[in-house]
Amino acid sequence: MPFDLASYMDERRKWVDEALDRCLPPSSAHPSAIHEAMRYSVFGGGKRLRPILILAAAEAAGCGDRRALPVATAMELIHTYSLVHDDLPAMDDSDYRRGQLSCHKKFGEAIAILAGDALLTLAFSVVSLEPFAHSPDDRRFAWIIREIAQAAGTEGMVGGQTVDILSQNQEVDASVLLYIHEHKTGALIQACLRLGGIIAEADPSTLEALTDYGKKIGLAFQIRDDILDVEGEEKQVGKDLGRDEAKGKITYPRLLGLDHSKRELRRLVEEATQALSSLPEGRTQPLRAIGEHIIQRRN
Repeated sequence: MPFDLASYMDERRKWVDEALDRCLPPSSAHPSAIHEAMRYSVFGGGKRLRPILILAAAEAAGCGDRRALPVATAMELIHTYSLVHDDLPAMDDSDYRRGQLSCHKKFGEAIAILAGDALLTLAFSVVSLEPFAHSPDDRRFAWIIREIAQAAGTEGMVGGQTVDILSQNQEVDASVLLYIHEHKTGALIQACLRLGGIIAEADPSTLEALTDYGKKIGLAFQIRDDILDVEGEEKQVGKDLGRDEAKGKITYPRLLGLDHSKRELRRLVEEATQALSSLPEGRTQPLRAIGEHIIQRRN
């Protein structure tokens, strides 16, 4: 029977949402304005793809329980913080996110900045719930922290966002575009696959396979975003479309054309799936299905 990705993702999204609800302060906690903004942003309709990738990677490496859930939850907090800041007027200046007002439009710029800061900070507190944190002889906890920090910082997401901003309305080549996509979006997604493997105590060859899958699927995800900005439906995507072109951003369709971008998307997903060929097929079904989902997604 074909793998039921929708049911798989619904179940794990529920796990993540429950964990997020437990770790976030209630809206009523003082100062309520910041906690309300944090919850508004986190529970604004996210797909939870990144935490689900961590859980799926751990399963692919033989860890079928919820041991990866604290780190998965933390990565969703980091992802949400990045979106809150990305929507700010100084960045992408987006009025909507996931079909609702962006955080700064709802609560003001100052609270949105602080909400993003608070989500990033909370993420590292949540990681301390990771079981490895309480094993003094196990170096994996430090490894996990390093992976997250590198993927979120100037070696990853922040570095990619920086080059993206500096490249607006500039003539740049494909190497700059690749750098932006691999760092701004791809680094965090690749880290999710690696984190799942690290938590599952994967052997080096399994971790290498997950890393390769993560690198290709991360780039594919951003290319699909570029394509949706050109031909997506605003109601489905849940945010303002056409802003990349309006702001002079470098994208795959702009640099290489829409048809070429779609071919590149398909190639990357096929290569990502091939990277999993050395792992047991039954354990990698979710990751394989997620790859195909990225090609077809509408939001």
